[in-house]
This record gives sequence, C-alpha cells and structure tokens, in this order.
Amino acid sequence: MTKMLASVRNRQEAEVALQIGADIIDLKEPSRGALGAVETKEIAEIVAFVKGRRLTSAASGDLPMDAEAVRAKVEELASTGVDFIKIGFLPSERLADCATAVSGIAARQKLVAVLFADHMYPVNVLDVFAEAGFHGVMIDTADKTKGRLLQHLSTDRIGTFVADCHARGLTSGLAGSLEAPDVPRLLAYNPDFIGFRGALCSNLERGAAIDRDAALKVRALIPEEQPADTQSRVDYKLLAARGYFPDASELGLGTDKIFVRDFVLPVEIGAYSFEHGKTQRMRFDVTADVLRVTRNPEDMRHVVSYDIIMDGIRSLVARGHVELVETLAEQIAAFVLENPRVTNVVVRAEKLELGPGGVGVIIERKQDRQNAVRAGERSGGQAAGRQGQGALPS
Repeated sequence: MTKMLASVRNRQEAEVALQIGADIIDLKEPSRGALGAVETKEIAEIVAFVKGRRLTSAASGDLPMDAEAVRAKVEELASTGVDFIKIGFLPSERLADCATAVSGIAARQKLVAVLFADHMYPVNVLDVFAEAGFHGVMIDTADKTKGRLLQHLSTDRIGTFVADCHARGLTSGLAGSLEAPDVPRLLAYNPDFIGFRGALCSNLERGAAIDRDAALKVRALIPEEQPADTQSRVDYKLLAARGYFPDASELGLGTDKIFVRDFVLPVEIGAYSFEHGKTQRMRFDVTADVLRVTRNPEDMRHVVSYDIIMDGIRSLVARGHVELVETLAEQIAAFVLENPRVTNVVVRAEKLELGPGGVGVIIERKQDRQNAVRAGERSGGQAAGRQGQGALPS
C-alpha cells in the first residue's frame, strides 16, 4: 500500500504530521535545497519524540558526488536512529563509487537513493543501487522553480520506474512539487510512498510552515490501512472517497459521468504487415459512470479525475504494438474499471488513417461487484499495518 511521506523541518511540524496521520515523517530543511539537511542533533530529538509511532526518514543534504563525503554523512545520520536515510545522487561518473561506499551501512540501515527527474542518468542506475544493498529509490526534482514531477516525466515512464524498482527488490518513491490533483494519478502505479512538502503548506509555499488543513487534504487522498473491525462502523462516504466500492443504496447519491473526448494519439496498431513498425493516429472517447460520494464536491477526494483515464491510455499505448483495436479498447475499459467507484464504462477507439473516415469499435463494460469490492479492499483497507515498511529520467 502506498504511504504518505511528509517532509518537516522541526519538531512543531513533526507534531502536525503526526496528528494528520502521515505514514513517514521526513526531516528536511527546504531552505537548504531539494534535500536540505536538518541539523543532526535536531533529527535525533525528533526521532525520540516520534518514538516509533511513525516511520522516520532524514535527507542527507545536497552532497557532492564524493564517496568519502557521502559515507561520512550517512554514517552520521545513522547514529540518530532514523528509520530511513535519503541520499541524493546527481549524474556523475562517481555515482557508482558513492553508492558502493555506503554498501556496508546499507546492510544495517535502510538507505533510499534519490534521483532527480530534471537530470539524466545511465540506464543501469537502478542496478547500481540494488547491488549496493539499498532499500529503495525515489524520484524527486532538483530545481523546484521548474515545475512538478509530472512536467518532467510522463505517467507511463513513472509507471515503468515503479515496476523496474519492484523487479529489483527496491521500494519506490515519488516526489517533486506534487499537488493534490497529482495524487490519484500517481496512486494508479502503486509506488511505495509519495512525498510532499509544498502541498502541505499554505499556497504551496514549501518554505512556509506546514498548514494542518492543507496536510489533511493530502492525507485524505491516500488510502490508509483500516482496522479489522472497519465493516462494523463503516463510513461509506469516506471509504468511497478513498477507493472503496460501497453499495449505491448506502450512499443514495447516484452516479455522475466523466468523459474524455477526441483524445488523439499515435499508436502502434494493426494486424496487417504494413501496419507494423510505424504509428497511426487513433482517437479515443471514454465515458465512465462514477459513484457520487457527496452532493457538493469540493476537492479531489470527491471526484474521479479524467486525468487518470488519459494517463491510462497513454500507458497502454506505450507498451508497444497491439494487433487489434478491440484488444486496446478492452484494455482501456479494464483499466478504467480498476477504480472501484466506476460502475460502467464506454470506450470508443477509432483509427483515423485507413480511409476517408474513421473505423473502429465501441464497447461497453460494467463493474463486476465482487471484483470491485476486492479492489477497494486492496487500495483502501487491507494492508500489513501503518508502521510497516514501506526506466528512469533520461
């Protein structure tokens, strides 16, 4: 299950993160750069204050790619008792040496490598960290003035990063000036944690103090583990907003329709030999019936974003050649129906280059109630407990 990481600069902010239910309390000083380090003594004090009620992590600071400097700083942070240590790695011919330099520490301390979406890395960089014994890898942004993570990496590339981490036994994390609308889009790819700073502050000012109301809005977008007796005291509106699929009669609010219309992409598709090895333009129209969870939607907790549909189509198309339009339409429908609040979906997939007009298929598929309940439980209700553990930019 995806965890929420909240970056805090002091004990006061750590208290807020604890109160709003952040899964990982991350110690970072935003005025000192993307991975600005909090003073070591203060890290130890905050770790003692948290006292195991949540996981803790600490940033190592914006270190030079010097093996000894990296090793010394990581050893210093390990003495604080923090659960995870985040180490930034800039592209460098010395990157592998720096990772190897802390491999001994990695045997006794969970280390997380931080890569930056606004830089380029060698294709084997994940292998470097897996071989050095790192616990995980996360993607962040180095220059906070040049946009959010999703302005640097497409969702299909983010999905590939998450999958590649998991294939190597590494946990995966995502961060980078993220905002509330980004959360449901990223949750679709099952990262192990998503990190926030600016989104937790008033007006997205990462240098300001954490604002409790802003932090609560982010927390509410990420499903939490539910107690075993959830069903005996279920709040259907809240659970629906967090990914459960309640019976519509429990809500009594009916459904809304969301749609994506005239969405055109180049696609590798076709059964004929002349259609292989090239792309052709396709147009997609998707309409989904979505269970309502409130009469007055006010924020991302209350809606299913159409961005998720477009992200899903892009990701499916990025997988490579598809023989049949019908196959792609079925894949799109199945992806949309993975959201347990979607009860019905209509997909129109149309080739635009095979004649004077469009040719294609329209399909309609409905939610399987039992499968939806199980999907809701996976996304919102059944995990190992809050205090468990939790290609690249190019």
